Amino acid sequence: MSLKYHLNAKDNKRYKMTIIVGMRELARNSNILDGYDYVDVEDKKTHEYKGLFVSPKYADEFKKFLKAKKSKQKQEELDEIMQFVGMCNGDTTNMTSQEIRASKKAKYYNE
Repeated sequence: MSLKYHLNAKDNKRYKMTIIVGMRELARNSNILDGYDYVDVEDKKTHEYKGLFVSPKYADEFKKFLKAKKSKQKQEELDEIMQFVGMCNGDTTNMTSQEIRASKKAKYYNE
């Protein structure tokens, strides 16, 4: 278990902010999570990062952040897709991709 401490400027007391625990330690004792701002979980054998536990006092703020990030990603994906809307006005039903390419090529290059 490794600890990171934060010094409070007012009274120079040390507060535990973060901790890195192994999967086995967490499975044996979930009380490890108490008293920390966030807890990093890693596989001690392979040193692979497994995840993060966030303190309840930061949970709402973290959820808002993730929600905003996800909505931004979805909007970017929609913007990327929307640039192609209207390219096919029903004239490509029951056509293969090769037939569509050939018809578009004939339409735009032979005019």
